[in-house]
Amino acid sequence: MVVMGRILLIVAAVIAALMLLGPLVGFALTLLKWGLVIGAVAFAVMFASKWLKRT
Repeated sequence: MVVMGRILLIVAAVIAALMLLGPLVGFALTLLKWGLVIGAVAFAVMFASKWLKRT
């Protein structure tokens, strides 16, 4: 009977941890996405300025 309660407690703790981690992971992925977008724009501007100087 004690083992059953302990298993339920562990399952509840895992579910709570996932619920707390969900928004944090989403926030981190959003930051990563915007970092990639800004990096791509900066790279395109750099490439365009080099290409325009060459012509």
